Amino acid sequence: MDTTEFRRRGKEMVDLIADYLENIEQRTVYPDVEPGYLRSLIPEEAPEDPDTYEDVVKDIERVIMPGVTHWHSPYFYAYFPTANSFPAMLADMLSGAIGCIGFSWAASPACTELETVMMDWLGKMLKLPEDFIAGTHGQGGGVIQGTASEATLVALLAARCRAVRMILASDPQRPETGITSKLVAYSSDQAHCSVERAGMIAGVRMKKIPTDQSDKYAVQGETLRRMIQEDKAAGLIPFYFCATLGTTPSCAFDHITELGPICNAEKIWMHIDAAYAGSSFICPEFRPLLNGIEFADSFNFNAHKWLLVNFDCSTMWVKKRSDLIGAFKMDPLYLKHDHQESGRYFCTDNSLFRSLKMWFVFRMYGLKGLQDYIRKGSNEVNETLLKRINNGRKIHLVPCLLSGQFVLRFALCARTTESRHIREAWRLITQLAEEVMQELPH
Repeated sequence: MDTTEFRRRGKEMVDLIADYLENIEQRTVYPDVEPGYLRSLIPEEAPEDPDTYEDVVKDIERVIMPGVTHWHSPYFYAYFPTANSFPAMLADMLSGAIGCIGFSWAASPACTELETVMMDWLGKMLKLPEDFIAGTHGQGGGVIQGTASEATLVALLAARCRAVRMILASDPQRPETGITSKLVAYSSDQAHCSVERAGMIAGVRMKKIPTDQSDKYAVQGETLRRMIQEDKAAGLIPFYFCATLGTTPSCAFDHITELGPICNAEKIWMHIDAAYAGSSFICPEFRPLLNGIEFADSFNFNAHKWLLVNFDCSTMWVKKRSDLIGAFKMDPLYLKHDHQESGRYFCTDNSLFRSLKMWFVFRMYGLKGLQDYIRKGSNEVNETLLKRINNGRKIHLVPCLLSGQFVLRFALCARTTESRHIREAWRLITQLAEEVMQELPH
């Protein structure tokens, strides 16, 4: 394929993608196939001579689409959202074409610097404490990981390294193996399985903190405090706690305003995993859910879940990037360059130009556009809905303003109100809301 054909095929592929997304609602959301369905549809070996591009494209519908679960279908309600937007897709094309690997500043300065700046942009959208912003003189900063699972593991390994160094600083004669064998980490029993897996990879014991329905499955400060004291009495060394904001099973929020001070007092690294819920914190009305972030050592969420930046783009911040760099620093001769001592940039071996997706999306949507997407509406839409409801005179509501957001209040007022009245009102509100949303420009 030469440049001329690439131009033509590229335009065809954009049309194919646009048609797919535009008509995705017509496809069955979950495939009706059995394991191994694909092998019988393609040859046992790669072709000796090249196939034509037309043949490859024909096989997308014949071979691939029958086995695709359509995550971007409006009928897909499983697992979690996976972000998608046209600006991000275009940026992904450019990233693939540039094809740089940002394992050091010298390997591609734009790749390394744009990632640092985009993480600062997003950190400021979230109103993170200054400790997490790199800027030009900050000690913290952000780095893009592939997944929240990677971020959890990276934080755990950095925490393990920091704990060992702290102990050796006060007791240099103590064998390192005698320290690591006694390290203990904690997470909620509602935490994602990747947290437990991180403990297995790091070779440390991971204890699950029990939660209860009465506390909305959130880890309580007193429970963590008690487990820490019991483990210290048994000769163990607590060093890491993974708090979750929006757990996978129940969307529970651990009480980080209680848990953070305990971790700080015990010199325990607190990592916050907000993989699913984190994107919503760019909205002022949801930002209080992140209160307590000031006590954390690291924080992560998946921009590729809800922030219109397609996979992979898992954003992670640390208060002290030296903790991360120190845990993984390697200095082979072929990676040395004149500016490596600036210390302002993370260097990861798998750092593709993922920040281009953030740059395109943030600029083409703006903060307000991203907030509107998270809210799935706007003040104007809610005002229109309220007028439609009250003009019908079947039910009557009044609004309020919360953190600048126009909100419809639904209060149970009459002594004679029964469940059937509430269900009838909800059906009417839903019907009118759908009508209003259908009238919006797409």
